[in-house]
Amino acid sequence: MKYYCLGIKGAGMSTLANILYDLGNEVIGYDDVVDYKFTEEGLKKRNIKIYHDSSCNLDSDTIVTYSVALSIDHKELQRVRNMGLKIVKYNELLGNITAMFESICISGTHGKTTTSSLITHILKSNVDVNYFIGDGRGHAKRENRTFVIESDEFNKHFLSYHPEYAVITNIELEHTEIYKNLDEIIKTFSEFANKTKNTIVAYGDNENIRKIDFTKKVLYYGFSDNNDIIAKNIVLNKEGSAFDLYIANSYKGHFEVPLYGKHMVLNTLASIGICILKGIDIDTIKEALRTFKNAERRFTEERVEETIIIDDYAHHPTEIEATLEAARQKYPDKEIIAVFKPNTYSRTQKFYRQFASALNRANKAYLTEIDCNREKASDYANVSSKVILDLLKNGEMIDENTVDLLLKHKNNVICFMSCASISHMKEKLIELLKK
Repeated sequence: MKYYCLGIKGAGMSTLANILYDLGNEVIGYDDVVDYKFTEEGLKKRNIKIYHDSSCNLDSDTIVTYSVALSIDHKELQRVRNMGLKIVKYNELLGNITAMFESICISGTHGKTTTSSLITHILKSNVDVNYFIGDGRGHAKRENRTFVIESDEFNKHFLSYHPEYAVITNIELEHTEIYKNLDEIIKTFSEFANKTKNTIVAYGDNENIRKIDFTKKVLYYGFSDNNDIIAKNIVLNKEGSAFDLYIANSYKGHFEVPLYGKHMVLNTLASIGICILKGIDIDTIKEALRTFKNAERRFTEERVEETIIIDDYAHHPTEIEATLEAARQKYPDKEIIAVFKPNTYSRTQKFYRQFASALNRANKAYLTEIDCNREKASDYANVSSKVILDLLKNGEMIDENTVDLLLKHKNNVICFMSCASISHMKEKLIELLKK
């Protein structure tokens, strides 16, 4: 079959394009962004052509799918609609693919990408698996039995999926442009989880998860004794994280993982739970964890002499707090500097106080203006980065033209955080530091 993916450089759409190609389909794409994005790596390996205008000729049997980041009146979406081509929603295509395999669907407000990466890494030490990871990495073979897929609650996409196993890493208020309140989010996660055919692995210390009336078997993980899978005697240091593992009150060994922060210990517990259910033995899991490398833009580090540059997808207050605490764990003797680009006006409006509280954990915080391609500033009067800035103890505005402000923090740790594109600023700082 032939597919035309609009917004192909988006993290989710690029991953879907990779998988469609691997399954034997013809794939081309369109994107407004001409500059290189890290999500292109898999597309380039597969020689998937990307157009930036309406010059591609499309056959009448081409199936079109599109990123939700594109407006409904986008010129290229209008063109294919006027051509009468079949248009299938992104999440529906993914849902069809999950039905082809024994799918492990990893959901949650935070931690999906890392947990998906961990599970994939451990399973691959035993057998080839298909995977969809939200940093642009996707891989599939029709003969593979298992499909690990990051399952996003945005627009209720994951309700289209067909999980054999499911993970819920946590539930918090998020995507306030989609969900009217926390109760609706919990209800949606409940609907997703109870579609699971086999077993659910869920974070038991999260009170919102405990509110779900599960109709399927659940294994809870966490730090409290009322869970099935528990981490005790946790050690967080410069080398990473370590803990003793207990399952059903039985000691299973001492585990180490080169990840930072208690939230990463939790992601590791979820991964261990799934891999045990899939028949992977404890010793194999333990060895695989030691060699794990995290996903793109998840605490990705680059060093320029004594300056540490961290690039992270953090865009929610909880995620920012976790990233800054992880940086402080690994680099306790350096100042921690935050550079944050808020994404969406609705999220900023709802969480500006929490954003400020999280950013105040840094020694200094810099803010850009809000970056949003799916909301209009005119619909959110008086909502700007200034509402966060006013609550910062040591804050300042920054943009691509004033990146040199960060040079005063040379030899420390500078954390670039956003789900929007912030790479230009990061690369410009690296260039300035090298000079």
